Amino acid sequence: MQFGRQRELVLDICGVALILLFAAIPFVTGSPLLYSWTNQTVIGLTAALGVYIMLRLGLLSFTVPAFMAIGGYAAAILAVSGTTNLILLMSVACLTPAIFAIPLGMLVLRLKGIYFVFITYILNEILQLVLFETPGLTGGSDGISGVPPASLFGMALWSPRHLVLVTVGIGMAAAVITLAVTHRFRAEFSSIEDNETLAQSLGVAVWKYRTLGLVASAGVSGLAGFALVNQLSTANPSSFSSFSAINYIAYAFIGGRRSLMGAVIGTIFVVVMSNLFSAQGQYAGGLFGLLLIGVVMIAPAGLIGLAQQVLPSRRSIQSKAPTEANTI
Repeated sequence: MQFGRQRELVLDICGVALILLFAAIPFVTGSPLLYSWTNQTVIGLTAALGVYIMLRLGLLSFTVPAFMAIGGYAAAILAVSGTTNLILLMSVACLTPAIFAIPLGMLVLRLKGIYFVFITYILNEILQLVLFETPGLTGGSDGISGVPPASLFGMALWSPRHLVLVTVGIGMAAAVITLAVTHRFRAEFSSIEDNETLAQSLGVAVWKYRTLGLVASAGVSGLAGFALVNQLSTANPSSFSSFSAINYIAYAFIGGRRSLMGAVIGTIFVVVMSNLFSAQGQYAGGLFGLLLIGVVMIAPAGLIGLAQQVLPSRRSIQSKAPTEANTI
């Protein structure tokens, strides 16, 4: 078991390192297309990490777009008022939805199964209504436009290269938070996911760790919202639609819902393939849907799960080959 925990930790650390590799892209190319793909991927995987944290507790949550909106709008309002320091904006984008998640958790974490999924989806719709009906604060349907870029040490990070680096930095912060939470409380999270009733009978405070997971998920999602707002220079309700939650959930499941690396690999795979299929015009949606169905059927445990199954089998075949040769 100890070996398994160490292997999971190494795999997740490799996932964090893979995110860091995206920071090299602005230094090796000036391609606007690659910049766009990098921003899409890192923002998407940051949001997928919010899904992943809740999945480690056995909960499928649709709250990520709502928390993204809270974090993104909080940072946008602060930036428009004149405060553009990157560290401060990241802190506000992370802490605001995290604080909001505490009372929310008292209401929704009592629910289970389909009821939890349903209520978290409805929360997104409620927040969308709030965004549209409070034009004095959120700009209503027009949103908040002209959001100034973040700055660091007095330098405005407005160029395409700077925007990519800021997005990667935000993604790294989210990944470190996710890694810390999911591995520090790995035993408690796993026991709740496997058998909540048994975990509770053994003295595990289920409500406490579920609340902790929701708070961490909210903070990470808020960072994704800020990264999106900083890239687009606007905070608009359409950027945080309830339907986008399906994409983030797909990223986590396609890659493998039981590891941070799975969320990273799943996001890279889906974003790259969706961009490639977009060149097929009206057939893009159908081709993309067939791809996802095929991946789920071939690798129900995700791409990482499939790789873990294939590699040991190859090693066992290689180890048996010398023995059989010697016998002959």
